[in-house]
Amino acid sequence: MKRRIRNVAVLGSGVMGSQIACLLASAGYKVLLLDLPGKGEDRNEIARTNLEKTLKMKPSPILKKEYAERIEVGNFEDDLPRLKDYDWVIEAIVEDPKIKQDLFSKVAQYLRPDAILSSNTSSIPIRILAEGLPDNIKKQFLGTHFFNPPRYLPLFEVIPGPYTDPEVLDFMEDFGNRYIGRISIRCKDTPAFIANRIGIYGIAIVFKLMEDLGLSVAEVDQLTGPIVGRPKSATFRTVDLVGVDTLVRVMDFLAGALSEEKDLFTPPEWLRKMVEKGLLGQKAGKGFYTRKEENGKKVTYMLDLKTFEYVPRKKGNFPSLAMAQNIDDLGERIKFLLNAQDKAGEFLRKFFYNLFSYVSNRIPEIADELYRIDDAMEAGFGWQAGPFRIWDMLGVEETVKKMEAEGVKPAQWVYEMISNGKKNFYATINDELHYYDLNGEYKPVASAKGLILLNNLPKEKVIWSRKGVTLFDIGDGILALAIHTKMNAIGEEVLRGVNDAIDLAEKQYEGLVITSIGEHFSAGANLALILQLAVDGEWDDLDLAVRMFQRTTTRIRYSHIPVVIAPFGMTLGGGCEMTMYGNKVVADKETYIGLVELGVGLIPAGGGTTEMVRRASKSYYNGDPEFPHLQEWFLPVATARVATSADEAYDIGIFLEGKDEAIFGRRRLVTIAKRRALQMAQEGFVPPQPEKIKVLGKGALATLKLGAYIMWEGHYITEYDKYLAEKLAYVFTGGDLSEPTYVDEQYLLDLEREVFLHLLGQRKTLERIEAVLKTGKPLRN
Repeated sequence: MKRRIRNVAVLGSGVMGSQIACLLASAGYKVLLLDLPGKGEDRNEIARTNLEKTLKMKPSPILKKEYAERIEVGNFEDDLPRLKDYDWVIEAIVEDPKIKQDLFSKVAQYLRPDAILSSNTSSIPIRILAEGLPDNIKKQFLGTHFFNPPRYLPLFEVIPGPYTDPEVLDFMEDFGNRYIGRISIRCKDTPAFIANRIGIYGIAIVFKLMEDLGLSVAEVDQLTGPIVGRPKSATFRTVDLVGVDTLVRVMDFLAGALSEEKDLFTPPEWLRKMVEKGLLGQKAGKGFYTRKEENGKKVTYMLDLKTFEYVPRKKGNFPSLAMAQNIDDLGERIKFLLNAQDKAGEFLRKFFYNLFSYVSNRIPEIADELYRIDDAMEAGFGWQAGPFRIWDMLGVEETVKKMEAEGVKPAQWVYEMISNGKKNFYATINDELHYYDLNGEYKPVASAKGLILLNNLPKEKVIWSRKGVTLFDIGDGILALAIHTKMNAIGEEVLRGVNDAIDLAEKQYEGLVITSIGEHFSAGANLALILQLAVDGEWDDLDLAVRMFQRTTTRIRYSHIPVVIAPFGMTLGGGCEMTMYGNKVVADKETYIGLVELGVGLIPAGGGTTEMVRRASKSYYNGDPEFPHLQEWFLPVATARVATSADEAYDIGIFLEGKDEAIFGRRRLVTIAKRRALQMAQEGFVPPQPEKIKVLGKGALATLKLGAYIMWEGHYITEYDKYLAEKLAYVFTGGDLSEPTYVDEQYLLDLEREVFLHLLGQRKTLERIEAVLKTGKPLRN
């Protein structure tokens, strides 16, 4: 009988347990969340309170608040017998092998013979936890390690015990990838598995280099953040998030478990002192950083590790960093920094060369395949590229020579690889990504099998590549256009690319997928250029630019081949407009999408306002009051609301049931989008025809204006917010039309463009745009 997971029980409702429950509920599963019994009348108080606390976290651990209804709470004394009805039971209690084993002994008697039992341990060997389990359960027992926060870090380490049935391992690896949107990594049962082993090493070597080079906490974070493809939290902010005490515990564990690496992993005395003083990080309100109130504002201070006093955070003066900011390509940027002769260059050379040496020597100890280390660091620690991928960017042989000059050597197998004429750790062979295996040959990367990963496609699949856009042939008559501008902003080069891609697809292909390369789909239109043109008074150029954007979005909808949009991450403003005009959307569940133009003093004018009016018009039914429907579509635009997940985007009308789809797992996005485009083509795609749109005229305009006035009078919005809402309402209701009327699409497009250009002439709008460009935060003037 085919194995399936229909429901899940989570044992332990702490920080990880409750978040895992939220992730599983987001994926559609019924979850039973258990913890110790409460001491009062409410026996489930502990699990209930912990879950409620988790649901208040920001960013949210769940895709939609309503999904929390899929989680039922209980306790270990009353509800363990209910486990007989559950397909997967995952333990997420305190990191103590004895306490975990005691719980397993109680749980074992209630499990079904085919139920899977797993532990979310971050470091305890699975072989130790398996001791004492009945033989039939040992076969079904394994490690399944989520990373914190589970919703946002997709790593899912799958770790076998000595008795785990290989079928169970295969099933859970596939389950993680396909059903809950994780990046499943098969690990060996070694201390801290893969990601934490390498991640904690990276932190430990940073501690040493910081002391050797006399760097401050803030200076280290400058050098180990986005500039080298790491998250903004860099090193010390990450430790504050994880917890200083947690780091000490894991380092102590590794120092004890790895005798040859004891000195490396033994926590420095100043780190232990932080724990003694209660400087535990975010949960204590102070760690490597703290925030203080000054003149009504929160100011960040950093810890001076010599005096243990908090001092104003001060960034270092590294000339190479300032120059590297202008290099977009990650590999070229790191290469430039490693050649720099200032202290930043010295730090990064020592850091990367030691990292390369360490990871190469962990093959085959913690993984037989090098790509598993890269995948783990990218999915678990948010690295833009794993160590072997970065090494490839720098040139393997050239880097080895530079490592030797610094007194650092990689593992012997790297020398053997080079001597065998293999110049890279990765190669694309027959359209498939391969990795170098220790037997001397390239083998397919299992985690990429069957997936279309645009960055890994061979050059032969590139039809053309221009500044900001690249067009790929992804097979079966389907093209993929990838945007890759700064912040994936949409400017003229992107719009021309979209039109040229559609031209080619209509002549020679079956369909087109539009997506992006990078962390986010698109931050929207190029605001910096718009501001410059407005300040210079280039109104003809602005009018032309808006017309071009509108022609492009409508071209997407009415083209003679299916155009599928595949958004992910931030999909704002113009990116949202482009998405809404797709014949179909295949979005990653982690898509944060909205028409945010009012936040910068504008209205959507790439077709976004028109499209929302069109959707409102289609919601009117004979005999039903029409204004409430109009208001439902108006408010998300007027409030610049951003859906915090693809699922939420349906609630605000950005995605449409029956037309659009949201999937778990960004790596699968282009593959599924291609599948949908091909399916539409094979089923005989016929483009939609332009429709008449019903607008409600001046009566509805007056009512919307009254709503804005009430909000302003109640001090909920500023006077300029009210003005913007009135301008948006003017378009939504059809302009100067005195009564409900059917208009064509171009009438509304002209209207939204007219209002957009008018607002660009307002000083307060320019102030709002300038504020967002400078601070990244909206101005409420």
